[in-house]
Amino acid sequence: MTKLTIIGAGSAVFTKNIVTDILSIDHFKNIEIALHDIDPVRLKASHDLLNIISKKLDATPKITSHTDRKESLKGSDFVQTTIQVGGYNPSTIIDFKIPNEFGLKQTIADTLGIGGIMRGLRTIPVLLDIAKDITEICPKAIWLQYVNPMCSNMIAINKAFPELKIMGLCHSVQGTAEMLAKDLNEDINNIEYLCAGINHMAFYKKFEKKIEGKANEDLYPKLKLLADKIINNEEESSRSNKVDNESNKILYEKVRYEILKRFGYFVTESSEHFAEYVPWFIKKNRNDVIEKYKIPIEEYIDRCENNIKLWNDLEKDMSPIYDQPLSRSNEYASYIVDGIVNGNEITINANIMNEGYIENLPLNCCVEVPCIINSNGFMPQKIGKLPEQLTALMRTNINVQILTAEAALTKKREHIYHAVMLDPLTGANLTIDEIYDMTDKMIEAHGNYLPQYN
Repeated sequence: MTKLTIIGAGSAVFTKNIVTDILSIDHFKNIEIALHDIDPVRLKASHDLLNIISKKLDATPKITSHTDRKESLKGSDFVQTTIQVGGYNPSTIIDFKIPNEFGLKQTIADTLGIGGIMRGLRTIPVLLDIAKDITEICPKAIWLQYVNPMCSNMIAINKAFPELKIMGLCHSVQGTAEMLAKDLNEDINNIEYLCAGINHMAFYKKFEKKIEGKANEDLYPKLKLLADKIINNEEESSRSNKVDNESNKILYEKVRYEILKRFGYFVTESSEHFAEYVPWFIKKNRNDVIEKYKIPIEEYIDRCENNIKLWNDLEKDMSPIYDQPLSRSNEYASYIVDGIVNGNEITINANIMNEGYIENLPLNCCVEVPCIINSNGFMPQKIGKLPEQLTALMRTNINVQILTAEAALTKKREHIYHAVMLDPLTGANLTIDEIYDMTDKMIEAHGNYLPQYN
Protein backbone atom coordinates (compact mmCIF):
# COMPACT_ATOMS: atom_id res chain seq x y z
CA MET A 1 0.00 0.00 0.00
CA THR A 2 1.29 3.45 -0.94
CA LYS A 3 1.82 5.86 1.94
CA LEU A 4 1.80 9.66 1.78
CA THR A 5 2.83 11.76 4.77
CA ILE A 6 1.65 15.36 4.82
CA ILE A 7 3.73 17.59 7.11
CA GLY A 8 1.82 20.76 7.84
CA ALA A 9 -1.54 19.03 7.38
CA GLY A 10 -3.21 21.71 9.52
CA SER A 11 -3.21 23.79 6.34
CA ALA A 12 -6.70 22.39 5.89
CA VAL A 13 -7.72 23.82 2.52
CA PHE A 14 -4.52 22.78 0.73
CA THR A 15 -4.57 19.38 2.42
CA LYS A 16 -8.21 18.95 1.32
CA ASN A 17 -7.30 19.71 -2.30
CA ILE A 18 -4.31 17.36 -2.43
CA VAL A 19 -6.16 14.47 -0.78
CA THR A 20 -9.19 15.01 -3.03
CA ASP A 21 -6.85 14.74 -6.01
CA ILE A 22 -5.30 11.51 -4.71
CA LEU A 23 -8.60 9.87 -3.79
CA SER A 24 -10.03 10.73 -7.22
CA ILE A 25 -7.69 8.05 -8.65
CA ASP A 26 -9.15 4.53 -8.39
CA HIS A 27 -5.82 2.94 -7.51
CA PHE A 28 -5.49 5.13 -4.40
CA LYS A 29 -8.96 4.70 -2.88
CA ASN A 30 -7.35 2.86 0.05
CA ILE A 31 -4.05 4.75 0.23
CA GLU A 32 -2.42 5.34 3.62
CA ILE A 33 -2.22 9.02 4.57
CA ALA A 34 -0.34 10.20 7.66
CA LEU A 35 -1.18 13.73 8.78
CA HIS A 36 1.35 15.67 10.84
CA ASP A 37 1.03 19.09 12.43
CA ILE A 38 2.34 20.80 15.56
CA ASP A 39 -1.17 22.14 16.29
CA PRO A 40 -3.38 19.27 17.54
CA VAL A 41 -6.59 21.29 17.11
CA ARG A 42 -5.96 22.03 13.44
CA LEU A 43 -4.71 18.48 12.97
CA LYS A 44 -7.99 17.04 14.23
CA ALA A 45 -10.00 19.40 12.06
CA SER A 46 -8.06 18.34 8.96
CA HIS A 47 -8.56 14.68 9.85
CA ASP A 48 -12.32 15.22 10.27
CA LEU A 49 -12.44 17.09 6.98
CA LEU A 50 -10.67 14.26 5.14
CA ASN A 51 -13.11 11.73 6.56
CA ILE A 52 -15.91 13.71 4.91
CA ILE A 53 -13.97 13.89 1.64
CA SER A 54 -13.34 10.13 1.72
CA LYS A 55 -17.04 9.34 2.10
CA LYS A 56 -17.98 11.68 -0.73
CA LEU A 57 -15.47 9.98 -3.03
CA ASP A 58 -16.38 6.43 -1.96
CA ALA A 59 -12.83 5.92 -0.74
CA THR A 60 -11.54 4.06 2.33
CA PRO A 61 -8.05 5.43 2.96
CA LYS A 62 -6.17 4.68 6.15
CA ILE A 63 -5.79 8.13 7.71
CA THR A 64 -3.71 8.65 10.84
CA SER A 65 -2.86 11.84 12.74
CA HIS A 66 0.45 12.59 14.44
CA THR A 67 2.07 15.38 16.42
CA ASP A 68 5.25 13.25 16.41
CA ARG A 69 6.85 13.87 13.01
CA LYS A 70 9.16 10.87 13.11
CA GLU A 71 6.24 8.57 13.80
CA SER A 72 4.31 9.99 10.84
CA LEU A 73 7.22 9.33 8.46
CA LYS A 74 7.61 5.60 9.11
CA GLY A 75 7.09 3.63 5.91
CA SER A 76 6.40 6.70 3.77
CA ASP A 77 6.73 6.49 -0.01
CA PHE A 78 5.96 10.17 -0.49
CA VAL A 79 6.37 13.14 1.85
CA GLN A 80 4.66 16.47 1.27
CA THR A 81 5.58 19.68 3.11
CA THR A 82 3.15 22.60 3.43
CA ILE A 83 4.35 24.37 6.56
CA GLN A 84 4.40 28.05 7.51
CA VAL A 85 6.88 28.80 10.28
CA GLY A 86 5.77 31.69 12.46
CA GLY A 87 2.30 31.80 10.94
CA TYR A 88 0.33 34.90 10.09
CA ASN A 89 0.65 36.27 13.61
CA PRO A 90 3.32 37.26 14.46
CA SER A 91 5.62 36.55 11.53
CA THR A 92 3.68 37.62 8.44
CA ILE A 93 2.51 40.77 10.19
CA ILE A 94 6.14 41.60 11.09
CA ASP A 95 7.26 40.96 7.51
CA PHE A 96 4.94 43.74 6.32
CA LYS A 97 4.78 46.13 9.27
CA ILE A 98 8.47 46.96 9.79
CA PRO A 99 9.37 47.43 6.08
CA ASN A 100 6.31 49.66 5.75
CA GLU A 101 7.76 51.89 8.48
CA PHE A 102 10.74 52.43 6.16
CA GLY A 103 8.50 53.19 3.20
CA LEU A 104 9.11 49.76 1.63
CA LYS A 105 5.84 48.37 0.31
CA GLN A 106 5.22 44.71 -0.53
CA THR A 107 2.39 42.65 -1.97
CA ILE A 108 2.96 38.98 -0.97
CA ALA A 109 6.40 38.92 0.74
CA ASP A 110 6.88 35.15 0.67
CA THR A 111 9.37 34.61 -2.16
CA LEU A 112 11.82 37.50 -2.46
CA GLY A 113 12.35 40.87 -0.83
CA ILE A 114 12.86 41.39 2.87
CA GLY A 115 9.68 39.42 3.62
CA GLY A 116 10.78 36.45 1.54
CA ILE A 117 14.27 36.53 3.06
CA MET A 118 12.89 36.50 6.61
CA ARG A 119 10.47 33.71 5.75
CA GLY A 120 13.38 31.70 4.35
CA LEU A 121 15.48 32.23 7.46
CA ARG A 122 12.59 31.05 9.64
CA THR A 123 11.73 28.10 7.43
CA ILE A 124 15.04 26.57 6.32
CA PRO A 125 16.09 25.29 9.77
CA VAL A 126 12.75 23.46 10.12
CA LEU A 127 13.03 21.98 6.62
CA LEU A 128 16.56 20.81 7.43
CA ASP A 129 15.21 19.04 10.52
CA ILE A 130 12.57 17.39 8.32
CA ALA A 131 15.28 16.42 5.83
CA LYS A 132 17.27 14.80 8.63
CA ASP A 133 14.23 12.79 9.70
CA ILE A 134 13.50 11.66 6.13
CA THR A 135 17.13 10.60 5.69
CA GLU A 136 16.95 8.48 8.84
CA ILE A 137 13.42 7.08 8.58
CA CYS A 138 12.34 6.88 4.91
CA PRO A 139 15.39 7.70 2.76
CA LYS A 140 13.83 6.32 -0.44
CA ALA A 141 10.74 8.53 -0.20
CA ILE A 142 10.01 11.16 -2.84
CA TRP A 143 9.76 14.57 -1.17
CA LEU A 144 7.11 16.88 -2.66
CA GLN A 145 8.23 20.28 -1.32
CA TYR A 146 5.59 23.04 -1.57
CA VAL A 147 6.96 25.59 0.92
CA ASN A 148 8.06 29.11 -0.05
CA PRO A 149 10.49 30.76 -0.59
CA MET A 150 10.90 27.81 -2.93
CA CYS A 151 14.36 28.45 -4.39
CA SER A 152 16.07 29.49 -1.15
CA ASN A 153 14.59 26.46 0.60
CA MET A 154 15.59 24.05 -2.15
CA ILE A 155 19.15 25.41 -2.38
CA ALA A 156 19.65 24.95 1.37
CA ILE A 157 18.11 21.46 1.50
CA ASN A 158 20.09 20.19 -1.48
CA LYS A 159 23.35 21.62 -0.17
CA ALA A 160 22.89 19.95 3.23
CA PHE A 161 21.24 16.71 2.05
CA PRO A 162 22.18 16.13 -1.61
CA GLU A 163 21.16 12.46 -1.44
CA LEU A 164 17.45 13.18 -0.96
CA LYS A 165 14.92 12.71 -3.77
CA ILE A 166 13.18 16.06 -3.69
CA MET A 167 11.09 18.16 -6.06
CA GLY A 168 9.91 21.69 -5.38
CA LEU A 169 6.34 22.11 -6.57
CA CYS A 170 4.22 25.12 -7.46
CA HIS A 171 1.09 25.73 -9.52
CA SER A 172 2.19 28.89 -11.33
CA VAL A 173 3.27 27.22 -14.60
CA GLN A 174 0.09 25.26 -15.26
CA GLY A 175 -2.07 27.96 -13.69
CA THR A 176 -0.66 30.71 -15.90
CA ALA A 177 -0.98 28.52 -18.99
CA GLU A 178 -4.68 28.13 -18.22
CA MET A 179 -5.00 31.89 -17.68
CA LEU A 180 -3.33 32.68 -21.00
CA ALA A 181 -5.57 30.23 -22.83
CA LYS A 182 -8.60 31.96 -21.29
CA ASP A 183 -7.24 35.43 -22.16
CA LEU A 184 -6.95 34.28 -25.79
CA ASN A 185 -10.31 32.46 -25.77
CA GLU A 186 -8.54 29.19 -26.44
CA ASP A 187 -9.06 25.71 -24.98
CA ILE A 188 -6.18 24.80 -22.67
CA ASN A 189 -6.43 21.21 -23.94
CA ASN A 190 -5.32 22.48 -27.35
CA ILE A 191 -2.31 24.36 -25.98
CA GLU A 192 1.28 23.12 -26.10
CA TYR A 193 3.95 25.02 -24.19
CA LEU A 194 7.56 24.87 -23.05
CA CYS A 195 8.35 26.76 -19.87
CA ALA A 196 11.60 27.13 -17.92
CA GLY A 197 13.46 29.46 -15.56
CA ILE A 198 13.31 29.78 -11.79
CA ASN A 199 10.30 29.47 -9.52
CA HIS A 200 7.95 32.44 -9.90
CA MET A 201 10.18 33.74 -12.69
CA ALA A 202 9.97 31.10 -15.38
CA PHE A 203 9.03 32.08 -18.93
CA TYR A 204 7.11 30.38 -21.72
CA LYS A 205 9.71 29.78 -24.38
CA LYS A 206 6.93 28.33 -26.51
CA PHE A 207 3.17 28.85 -26.31
CA GLU A 208 1.33 27.29 -29.24
CA LYS A 209 -2.08 26.09 -30.38
CA LYS A 210 -2.27 22.53 -31.69
CA ILE A 211 -4.10 22.23 -35.02
CA GLU A 212 -4.98 18.79 -36.28
CA GLY A 213 -3.11 17.89 -39.44
CA LYS A 214 -1.17 21.16 -39.44
CA ALA A 215 1.80 22.76 -37.77
CA ASN A 216 1.18 24.39 -34.41
CA GLU A 217 0.18 28.06 -34.39
CA ASP A 218 2.50 30.35 -32.43
CA LEU A 219 0.23 32.32 -30.08
CA TYR A 220 2.82 34.91 -29.06
CA PRO A 221 1.78 37.41 -31.79
CA LYS A 222 -1.76 37.39 -30.39
CA LEU A 223 -0.48 37.74 -26.82
CA LYS A 224 1.63 40.76 -27.79
CA LEU A 225 -1.36 42.43 -29.46
CA LEU A 226 -3.36 41.81 -26.31
CA ALA A 227 -0.52 43.26 -24.23
CA ASP A 228 -0.69 46.54 -26.15
CA LYS A 229 -4.43 46.79 -25.54
CA ILE A 230 -4.13 46.06 -21.83
CA ILE A 231 -1.24 48.46 -21.24
CA ASN A 232 -3.04 51.20 -23.18
CA ASN A 233 -6.25 50.55 -21.21
CA GLU A 234 -8.18 49.59 -24.34
CA GLU A 235 -9.03 46.21 -22.86
CA GLU A 236 -10.12 47.89 -19.63
CA SER A 237 -12.56 50.10 -21.52
CA SER A 238 -14.04 47.14 -23.39
CA ARG A 239 -14.66 45.28 -20.13
CA SER A 240 -15.64 48.18 -17.90
CA ASN A 241 -19.34 47.30 -17.95
CA LYS A 242 -18.78 43.70 -16.86
CA VAL A 243 -19.20 42.78 -13.21
CA ASP A 244 -17.86 39.23 -13.36
CA ASN A 245 -14.61 39.24 -11.37
CA GLU A 246 -13.15 36.38 -13.42
CA SER A 247 -13.66 38.21 -16.72
CA ASN A 248 -12.01 41.31 -15.29
CA LYS A 249 -9.00 39.54 -13.77
CA ILE A 250 -7.03 40.21 -16.94
CA LEU A 251 -7.12 43.93 -16.07
CA TYR A 252 -5.00 43.19 -13.00
CA GLU A 253 -2.21 41.51 -14.97
CA LYS A 254 -0.74 44.70 -16.39
CA VAL A 255 2.68 44.05 -14.83
CA ARG A 256 3.06 40.72 -16.61
CA TYR A 257 1.83 42.04 -19.93
CA GLU A 258 4.26 44.95 -19.56
CA ILE A 259 7.09 42.46 -18.99
CA LEU A 260 5.96 40.56 -22.10
CA LYS A 261 6.18 43.80 -24.08
CA ARG A 262 9.63 44.72 -22.73
CA PHE A 263 11.31 41.28 -22.51
CA GLY A 264 9.49 39.38 -25.27
CA TYR A 265 8.19 36.45 -23.18
CA PHE A 266 5.40 35.85 -20.66
CA VAL A 267 6.33 35.12 -17.04
CA THR A 268 4.67 32.51 -14.84
CA GLU A 269 3.97 34.32 -11.59
CA SER A 270 1.05 36.70 -11.05
CA SER A 271 1.48 40.44 -11.38
CA GLU A 272 1.05 41.04 -7.65
CA HIS A 273 3.94 38.66 -6.98
CA PHE A 274 6.15 39.73 -9.85
CA ALA A 275 5.87 43.44 -9.06
CA GLU A 276 7.96 42.92 -5.91
CA TYR A 277 10.71 40.89 -7.64
CA VAL A 278 11.86 43.83 -9.78
CA PRO A 279 12.66 47.52 -9.09
CA TRP A 280 10.25 49.20 -11.51
CA PHE A 281 6.67 48.99 -10.27
CA ILE A 282 6.60 49.61 -6.51
CA LYS A 283 8.32 52.91 -5.74
CA LYS A 284 8.37 55.24 -2.75
CA ASN A 285 5.97 58.16 -3.18
CA ARG A 286 4.83 56.93 -6.58
CA ASN A 287 1.25 55.87 -6.00
CA ASP A 288 0.54 56.84 -9.59
CA VAL A 289 2.69 53.93 -10.82
CA ILE A 290 1.07 51.54 -8.34
CA GLU A 291 -2.37 52.66 -9.53
CA LYS A 292 -1.42 52.46 -13.21
CA TYR A 293 -0.43 48.82 -12.87
CA LYS A 294 -3.19 48.00 -10.34
CA ILE A 295 -0.71 46.55 -7.83
CA PRO A 296 -2.51 45.28 -4.70
CA ILE A 297 -0.19 46.43 -1.90
CA GLU A 298 -0.29 44.08 1.13
CA GLU A 299 -2.66 41.72 -0.66
CA TYR A 300 -1.23 38.78 1.28
CA ILE A 301 -2.48 40.33 4.52
CA ASP A 302 -6.04 40.30 3.15
CA ARG A 303 -5.54 36.79 1.81
CA CYS A 304 -4.36 35.50 5.19
CA GLU A 305 -7.24 37.13 7.04
CA ASN A 306 -9.72 35.61 4.60
CA ASN A 307 -8.13 32.18 5.09
CA ILE A 308 -8.32 32.57 8.86
CA LYS A 309 -12.04 33.37 8.58
CA LEU A 310 -12.53 30.39 6.28
CA TRP A 311 -10.70 28.18 8.78
CA ASN A 312 -12.73 29.47 11.72
CA ASP A 313 -15.99 28.91 9.85
CA LEU A 314 -14.87 25.43 8.87
CA GLU A 315 -13.89 24.57 12.43
CA LYS A 316 -17.35 25.54 13.68
CA ASP A 317 -19.32 23.79 10.94
CA MET A 318 -18.07 21.37 8.29
CA SER A 319 -21.50 20.54 6.92
CA PRO A 320 -21.15 22.84 3.86
CA ILE A 321 -18.38 20.51 2.64
CA TYR A 322 -21.03 17.84 2.06
CA ASP A 323 -22.66 20.05 -0.57
CA GLN A 324 -19.48 21.16 -2.35
CA PRO A 325 -18.63 19.41 -5.63
CA LEU A 326 -15.23 17.71 -5.60
CA SER A 327 -12.95 17.60 -8.62
CA ARG A 328 -9.30 16.98 -9.30
CA SER A 329 -7.22 20.17 -9.26
CA ASN A 330 -4.22 21.09 -11.40
CA GLU A 331 -1.78 20.64 -8.49
CA TYR A 332 1.05 18.32 -9.51
CA ALA A 333 1.21 16.09 -6.41
CA SER A 334 -1.40 13.50 -7.40
CA TYR A 335 -0.04 13.28 -10.95
CA ILE A 336 3.44 12.60 -9.60
CA VAL A 337 2.25 9.88 -7.23
CA ASP A 338 0.16 8.31 -10.00
CA GLY A 339 3.03 8.52 -12.50
CA ILE A 340 5.58 6.90 -10.19
CA VAL A 341 3.33 4.24 -8.64
CA ASN A 342 1.17 3.36 -11.66
CA GLY A 343 3.52 4.26 -14.50
CA ASN A 344 1.13 6.83 -15.98
CA GLU A 345 3.80 9.02 -17.55
CA ILE A 346 3.34 12.77 -17.45
CA THR A 347 5.53 15.84 -17.86
CA ILE A 348 5.30 18.52 -15.17
CA ASN A 349 7.42 21.52 -14.20
CA ALA A 350 9.42 21.05 -11.00
CA ASN A 351 12.10 22.91 -9.07
CA ILE A 352 15.43 21.12 -8.84
CA MET A 353 19.09 22.10 -8.60
CA ASN A 354 20.59 23.25 -11.87
CA GLU A 355 22.84 20.45 -13.04
CA GLY A 356 23.31 22.05 -16.42
CA TYR A 357 19.59 21.98 -17.28
CA ILE A 358 19.69 25.72 -18.07
CA GLU A 359 23.18 26.41 -19.37
CA ASN A 360 23.30 30.16 -18.79
CA LEU A 361 22.26 30.04 -15.14
CA PRO A 362 24.57 29.20 -12.19
CA LEU A 363 25.02 25.56 -11.19
CA ASN A 364 24.37 26.40 -7.53
CA CYS A 365 20.88 27.75 -8.16
CA CYS A 366 17.47 26.10 -8.22
CA VAL A 367 15.69 26.02 -11.59
CA GLU A 368 12.15 25.22 -12.66
CA VAL A 369 12.18 22.94 -15.70
CA PRO A 370 10.02 20.25 -17.32
CA CYS A 371 10.40 16.84 -15.65
CA ILE A 372 9.19 13.52 -17.02
CA ILE A 373 7.44 11.48 -14.33
CA ASN A 374 7.06 7.69 -14.67
CA SER A 375 7.77 4.44 -12.84
CA ASN A 376 11.50 5.25 -13.00
CA GLY A 377 10.99 8.38 -10.89
CA PHE A 378 11.47 11.95 -12.12
CA MET A 379 13.79 13.01 -14.92
CA PRO A 380 14.50 16.76 -15.34
CA GLN A 381 14.87 17.81 -18.97
CA LYS A 382 17.79 19.79 -20.38
CA ILE A 383 16.67 23.14 -21.79
CA GLY A 384 19.96 24.53 -23.08
CA LYS A 385 20.24 28.32 -23.08
CA LEU A 386 17.39 30.72 -22.43
CA PRO A 387 17.35 34.22 -23.96
CA GLU A 388 20.01 36.29 -22.20
CA GLN A 389 17.65 39.08 -21.14
CA LEU A 390 15.58 36.50 -19.25
CA THR A 391 18.47 34.85 -17.45
CA ALA A 392 19.89 38.27 -16.59
CA LEU A 393 16.60 39.11 -14.91
CA MET A 394 16.57 35.77 -13.09
CA ARG A 395 20.10 36.26 -11.75
CA THR A 396 18.98 39.37 -9.83
CA ASN A 397 16.67 37.07 -7.87
CA ILE A 398 19.08 34.12 -7.73
CA ASN A 399 21.64 36.30 -5.93
CA VAL A 400 19.17 36.85 -3.10
CA GLN A 401 18.09 33.20 -3.00
CA ILE A 402 21.65 31.86 -2.72
CA LEU A 403 22.61 34.37 -0.03
CA THR A 404 19.46 33.63 1.99
CA ALA A 405 20.29 29.93 1.91
CA GLU A 406 23.90 30.70 2.81
CA ALA A 407 22.81 32.79 5.80
CA ALA A 408 20.57 29.99 7.07
CA LEU A 409 23.24 27.32 6.61
CA THR A 410 26.20 29.27 8.04
CA LYS A 411 24.28 31.26 10.69
CA LYS A 412 26.28 34.32 9.60
CA ARG A 413 24.34 37.54 10.05
CA GLU A 414 26.37 39.37 7.40
CA HIS A 415 24.86 37.19 4.68
CA ILE A 416 21.40 38.43 5.69
CA TYR A 417 22.56 41.99 5.03
CA HIS A 418 24.09 40.88 1.73
CA ALA A 419 20.81 39.26 0.64
CA VAL A 420 18.72 42.31 1.55
CA MET A 421 21.13 44.78 -0.07
CA LEU A 422 21.04 42.81 -3.31
CA ASP A 423 17.27 42.50 -3.38
CA PRO A 424 16.06 44.52 -6.42
CA LEU A 425 13.03 46.15 -4.80
CA THR A 426 14.76 46.95 -1.50
CA GLY A 427 17.84 48.39 -3.21
CA ALA A 428 15.67 50.58 -5.42
CA ASN A 429 13.93 52.17 -2.43
CA LEU A 430 16.28 52.23 0.60
CA THR A 431 19.80 53.36 1.42
CA ILE A 432 22.41 50.98 2.83
CA ASP A 433 21.97 52.43 6.33
CA GLU A 434 18.21 52.04 6.11
CA ILE A 435 18.63 48.44 4.92
CA TYR A 436 20.83 47.56 7.90
CA ASP A 437 18.50 49.29 10.34
CA MET A 438 15.40 47.59 8.91
CA THR A 439 17.09 44.17 8.87
CA ASP A 440 18.22 44.50 12.49
CA LYS A 441 14.71 45.46 13.60
CA MET A 442 13.18 42.52 11.75
CA ILE A 443 15.63 40.00 13.20
CA GLU A 444 14.89 41.32 16.67
CA ALA A 445 11.13 41.32 16.10
CA HIS A 446 11.10 37.70 14.93
CA GLY A 447 12.75 36.74 18.22
CA ASN A 448 12.67 33.01 18.88
CA TYR A 449 11.99 32.21 15.24
CA LEU A 450 15.50 33.44 14.43
CA PRO A 451 17.44 32.60 17.62
CA GLN A 452 20.74 31.89 15.87
CA TYR A 453 20.93 35.51 14.64
CA ASN A 454 20.24 37.10 18.00
